[in-house]
Amino acid sequence: MGHGHGHSHALNEEPASQRVRTLLMWLLVPLALATIVGAALLYPFGYEQKTGAEIGLHQTPVEAVVTGLAQNCGEKCVAVTVQMEDGAASGQSITIPSVKGPGAPSFQIGDEVVLSYAGSQPQAAESYQIVDFQRGWSLAVLALLFAGAVLLLGRWQGLAALGALLLSFVVLVLFVMPSILAGENPLMVAVVGAGLIMFMVLYLTHGISARTSTAVLGTLVSLALIGVLGALFSAASKLTGLDEDTTNLVTLLGTDIDTRGLLLAGTLIGALGVLDDVTVTQTSAVWELRRANDKLTWRELFAAGSRIGRDHMSSVVNTLVMAYAGAALPLLLAISLAGRSMGEILTSQQIAQEIVRTLVGSIGLVAAIPVTTALAALIAVRQEVAPIAVQAPEPEPEPEPKTVKRAAKPVKPEKPRPARIEGDLFTGYDPDKGPWERPSEPRARRAAPARPAPPARRRSSGSP
Repeated sequence: MGHGHGHSHALNEEPASQRVRTLLMWLLVPLALATIVGAALLYPFGYEQKTGAEIGLHQTPVEAVVTGLAQNCGEKCVAVTVQMEDGAASGQSITIPSVKGPGAPSFQIGDEVVLSYAGSQPQAAESYQIVDFQRGWSLAVLALLFAGAVLLLGRWQGLAALGALLLSFVVLVLFVMPSILAGENPLMVAVVGAGLIMFMVLYLTHGISARTSTAVLGTLVSLALIGVLGALFSAASKLTGLDEDTTNLVTLLGTDIDTRGLLLAGTLIGALGVLDDVTVTQTSAVWELRRANDKLTWRELFAAGSRIGRDHMSSVVNTLVMAYAGAALPLLLAISLAGRSMGEILTSQQIAQEIVRTLVGSIGLVAAIPVTTALAALIAVRQEVAPIAVQAPEPEPEPEPKTVKRAAKPVKPEKPRPARIEGDLFTGYDPDKGPWERPSEPRARRAAPARPAPPARRRSSGSP
């Protein structure tokens, strides 16, 4: 049965290019039309299935509550007093003997049980038998916990997953079961029913996108492979599909039904839930590789996606094998007590059909990885990749400039400038000798006493 999980990329995916949409339409539209036409042809319009007393089932369920227990009917017997809550004798109490010992149900006062009424006297205790417990409230609480966990984690995506699960159940109850009971080929009904479930579940939970359409293609190819291999090896192994439950069904219906096809139908529907997980994961991996590096070729995309798929393959195959082994565990325990060899146990009808179902489903899952990866790479290389929007980092605030206080330079005392030299450099005038007087000519003609020439003064650096 299909399931919904977190692989949704349709909301933030770039729109598909025109050539990708055209390619997907050419591949998917004929398959979708074939599924719809097949459902219309196989559905039993106007057929009314006989039930209950019409097919020999005269037992009528009656709800009751245990009101008393007594050990007065033998060593391995307990007398259970119940009060009926519906039926022709509603409100009356009767005492019914029940087996006591290993494997027998144990009762307590207050237990809600189901009685089977198969007589003509509603007040007689001999007309009733305790057949089961009422489990309505416990299953309802478990279902609410499951829905709450899915909604809490997935939110709107979880709501879509719950809707897809409900649609899967509707297809099984309103199409697959009535068609098989009406005498249609169980394998064909299972193929069409699986197609209906796949289209509705994948597009509802993952959105309408190129990725989802590629996953749908991969799932369809894998389902076809499972159907072909199942038909071949069930015929080669001479499997009849007749176990205890199937034999009872054939006896009740009174009509001819393809029990081998019923076996294959269960294989297809059982593998569908795991198949969509594999195909969606592989498609998303290839798309993200293409988006990260749009220069990758088809061959490079296929190789990289296959490496991712190999890591996923082992856990998926183990999941399917353990699911079938867990369902057949009581049967394995019962056959192991027969004192037969391991080869005889594995080749017996009941065990062999579980082996074929497990291995065929596992081959389909393994094949889904390269098939879906190849399809995804083929379509992704034709997809126009939009540039990844990278949010620019916020600019970091510039640090404030740090003012470093430097020590004030000590003021150096100015050196005293040398005194300015004044006077007549040509006549040797000295201001310290008084005011300068121009010498008269006669005095100038008088012979002046010879005196030594004054030493040459160095010109000061401070002089102009």
